[in-house]
Amino acid sequence: MYLEFRHMRSIKAIHDAGGLARAADVLNITQSALSHQIKGLEDQVGLDLFVRRTKPLKLSPAGMKLLKLAERILPEVATLEEEFRAVHDGKSGRLHIAIECHACFDWLFPVLELFRRTWPDIDVDIRPGLAFDALPALQREEVDVVISSDPEDIKDVEFTALFDYEPVFIAASGHPLAQKPFIEAEDFRDETLISYPVDKTRLDVFTELLTPAKVEPKAIRQVELTAVIMLLVASNRGVSVLPDWVVRDSRYNHDYVTKPLTATGITRRLYAATRVEDTNLPYMSHLIRLGRSEPLKLQRKR
Repeated sequence: MYLEFRHMRSIKAIHDAGGLARAADVLNITQSALSHQIKGLEDQVGLDLFVRRTKPLKLSPAGMKLLKLAERILPEVATLEEEFRAVHDGKSGRLHIAIECHACFDWLFPVLELFRRTWPDIDVDIRPGLAFDALPALQREEVDVVISSDPEDIKDVEFTALFDYEPVFIAASGHPLAQKPFIEAEDFRDETLISYPVDKTRLDVFTELLTPAKVEPKAIRQVELTAVIMLLVASNRGVSVLPDWVVRDSRYNHDYVTKPLTATGITRRLYAATRVEDTNLPYMSHLIRLGRSEPLKLQRKR
C-alpha cells in the first residue's frame, strides 16, 4: 500500500467534518478530487474506508485504523515542519561556542543571558574542552562560533571584530611595582605571575610583552577562577595581567592597583570566528552585535 501524508490528512478531515463537501473546503480542493483520492486509496487497501449513505459520514473499521495512524503521525509531521520553518527563518538552530580566551567567560555569560531572551529556541552551549582545537572544530562543524584574539586566513571561515581591550597589570596596593606609572617586561623577572591554566601562547602578557623581550617570571602560578586570581593578588601572593573588563571595579578597591603594560599601553582585539555560510544568520548577527556592545559597558565601568 502506498500511503501519503495527503491521504491521512484527507481521512482526518472527512472524519472531523462529517462529509466530503465540508472536508474538501477544509483541504482547499474540489469535492470531486477528494472523492477520487479516497476511491484510489480504497482500491489500494481493498476495503471500504467509509460507511456510505450515513450522515454524518462515518469511518469503517479499516478507516478508523487509518485515522488512528493519522492522529499519531500528523502532529509529529506538523511539529517537524514548524522546526524546519524556524531554521529557515533563522528563529531556531544551534549555537555551540568554543573560547580561546579563558577570561572571556566574564563578559560572555552576560551576553548569552541577553541572547537567550530573544532566541529561546536556539540550542546554546559552551565547549571549553575544544579551546586548543577550536578553529579546526569550527571547520568540522563541531562548534559554530570561536572567540579568539588571533585571526587566521582560513578557507570558508570569517573573523568578525568584536571589541578592543587592554591587558593591564595587577598588583597589591602595597607591592613595590604599584608605585610605577607603567610596567615593563623586566619588572616581571623577580615576580610570581598568577595566570589562567593555559599555554603561554594563549596569554597576552607572554605574546605581547615577555616572549618578545625574552623575559621569564620567577615563577608561574596557575589558577582557574578569575576571582581567586584577584584574591591572591590582593593578598600579595603574586602579580597578574588580565583584560581591562575583568578588573573593571579595581578603581573602587583599595587592596590592589592596575597599571598599563609599557608606557603606551597594549591593545588587543577579540574576534568571533564563524563559518561564512552562518555569519549572516539572524541569530548569529544578533550574537555578534551583543558581543560588540555588552563588553564595552563593562569597560566603561572602570
